[in-house]
Amino acid sequence: MKNLLVFLEAYLRLIGHDAFMSRHDLAALHKQIRDFPRRPATMRGQDTELVCGALDAACALYPRQVLCLQRSTVLVKMLRRRGAPAHMVIGAQKLPFKAHAWVEVDGAIVGDRLASRERFLVLEVC
Repeated sequence: MKNLLVFLEAYLRLIGHDAFMSRHDLAALHKQIRDFPRRPATMRGQDTELVCGALDAACALYPRQVLCLQRSTVLVKMLRRRGAPAHMVIGAQKLPFKAHAWVEVDGAIVGDRLASRERFLVLEVC
C-alpha cells in the first residue's frame, strides 16, 4: 500500500510540474525548489530507493516524456518532504553541449546514472 501511495504522489507531482511550467519560467522553478521546505533529516537509504522506484514507475506511465529537469524537480520535493537533505544540481558540458539536472543527497547522486560531477560543470545547486 505504501508503494502505491508513493507512486501516486510521484504521478501527481509530475502533473503539478507540468501545470506550473505552463505558467512560469525557469527562474520561478528555481525559486520554488530553493524555497521548498526541508524537514529534519529522518530518511533511511531504503526510503530513498522506494521514492526513486516509485518515480521511475510514474515516469514510465506518464503520457508525456519526462526529462531530467522535471524528474529532478519532483524527486527533490519528494525526498525533502521525507526529511532527506536533497538538492537539485544543474550542470552543463561544453562540447558537445549538453545540460543535465540531477539530485544529490549528502553529496551522493541519487537515482540518476547519467549524472556526474566529472562530466558536467555544475552551474547551480538549489
